[in-house]
Amino acid sequence: MARYELRFKTSVAKDLKGIPKDDVTRLLGRIEALRDDPRPPGSEKLAGQESYRVRQGVYRIVYVIDDLSIIVEVVRIGHRREVYR
Repeated sequence: MARYELRFKTSVAKDLKGIPKDDVTRLLGRIEALRDDPRPPGSEKLAGQESYRVRQGVYRIVYVIDDLSIIVEVVRIGHRREVYR
């Protein structure tokens, strides 16, 4: 299986600013793992969208997969109570 290219929306940097440093490290590790398996166990497709989400503690990583171009684009990162708003 090919490794996917990671891309980030510019707003993701803003999302990460309010998150503690230890949690950011874990989130970035989880995002890096999406290169090899963009649909890991525990990931779910969001209803009514072409997005997926994966959990990392109380945070959620929302991303889009483009299988034709072999790209995973991280759209949003946030606390579970705020990320879907």
